[in-house]
Amino acid sequence: MRGKSLMVMGTASSVGKSVLCSAFLRIMKQDGYKVAPFKAQNMALNSFVTKDGLEMGRAQVTQAQAAGVEPDVRMNPVLLKPTSDRRSQVIVDGKAIGTMTAMEYHRYKPALRERIKATYDALESTVDCVVIEGAGSPAEINLRAGDIVNMSMAESADAPVLLGRRVRVAAGHRDAADGRGTRPREGRHHQQIPWRCEDS
Repeated sequence: MRGKSLMVMGTASSVGKSVLCSAFLRIMKQDGYKVAPFKAQNMALNSFVTKDGLEMGRAQVTQAQAAGVEPDVRMNPVLLKPTSDRRSQVIVDGKAIGTMTAMEYHRYKPALRERIKATYDALESTVDCVVIEGAGSPAEINLRAGDIVNMSMAESADAPVLLGRRVRVAAGHRDAADGRGTRPREGRHHQQIPWRCEDS
């Protein structure tokens, strides 16, 4: 049986996953459901500090606001804050546990799986639906073995997945759409735009 969740992944970073998750959360809240965002692992230079003094990703704070709920560190159990081009501060359950290189973190990640699953289950038990955000692209083969945020999270939550992508739009097509400029050149292929928002 499927879990109480919906997951949004993208073909790359910056295709609009965060904004789309916020939109789904707001729609479901307006329809009377109690909802919450979740992203197993986020990477950001800056963080938000909860009322409990714990750190979490700002994107999930925005999503919590869309859902009409108080930001909760369970919505983002792992946060990576780059400290240089080679190291990141690792924050787990809102608390810094140290600074690691990419290789050190890759070796540490398997220990986080059960912790993330327990955190997700605890959050899911308090709401009608969780909207889960993936990270980057699930097709990054070099990251698949240690994945804790994309397909492995979808499987763990038993969540249906929506895959979003960015579509580049020809200038002529954009002009024609807003009533200005020239028509697209004949024979050029134009696709419908699923969304054109930026990740936060």
